[in-house]
Amino acid sequence: MTPSFSHTSANTKHAAPSTLAGTAAAPIHGAGAAGAGSALRQRRAGRPRVRFDGIDLAILNQLQNDCEITNAMLAQRVGISPPSTLERVKKLVGSGIIKRYVALIDPVMVDKSICALVHVTLREHGERRLQEFKDAVQRFEEVQEAWHTAGEEDFILKVLVTDMTQYETFIVHKLSMAPNIGRIRTSFALSTIKEETRVPLDAVGPDAVGFAEGK
Repeated sequence: MTPSFSHTSANTKHAAPSTLAGTAAAPIHGAGAAGAGSALRQRRAGRPRVRFDGIDLAILNQLQNDCEITNAMLAQRVGISPPSTLERVKKLVGSGIIKRYVALIDPVMVDKSICALVHVTLREHGERRLQEFKDAVQRFEEVQEAWHTAGEEDFILKVLVTDMTQYETFIVHKLSMAPNIGRIRTSFALSTIKEETRVPLDAVGPDAVGFAEGK
C-alpha cells in the first residue's frame, strides 16, 4: 500500500532542548553528568513524585536562565555556600531532574530555516509495529523531536531541513520507507511566535497542590 501525503501551512515554533549549567570559577557543565543517563533510564512512568525546597527551585530557575553561570555566582544568587550549591546540582543531575547540558543553535544561522511538523498515521497499531516505527525515526537526523500522540494521527515529527528539495528527499526516501506508514500530512511553520526551553516549576514547589505531607 502506498502512503498518502498532504501538505498545509501553519504557524508553529522551533522548540529546542533545555540549556543548563554553572562551577566555582567556570561553568559546571560536567557536574554529576555521568550519572544522569542511568537515572533517566530508571525513571518511573507517569508523573514523578518529587518536591523541591526553595533553594532547589532557585537553582533550577537560575540554571534554566543562564547556561554560563559559574558555581560561585550561582551560590551567591541562591544564598548558600559554593560547595553546598555544587552538591545540590550534582544531585539534580544524578536524579535525572537535569537531563543534560547543551548549546542551543539557531537553525537559521546553520541554514536549517524550514521547520515542518509531519503528522504520521500508521496502518497497524500493534506493539511490535509501533516500536518498529519508533526505531526507524531514531535514525533520521532531520527529526528534532517526535511525539506519540492520541487523536487522528499516531505521531507528530518536528523536522528541520534546508530547502524543499531536502524535505522531499526526507519524505520520499526516508520517512515513506519506514515500516507500516499509512498516511503523511505536513504543516510548515511560517514564523516563530514563541520559543521557550524553560520548564515551569510551579508543580514541584513546597506549596504545590497534591504534595501535602504523607502523599
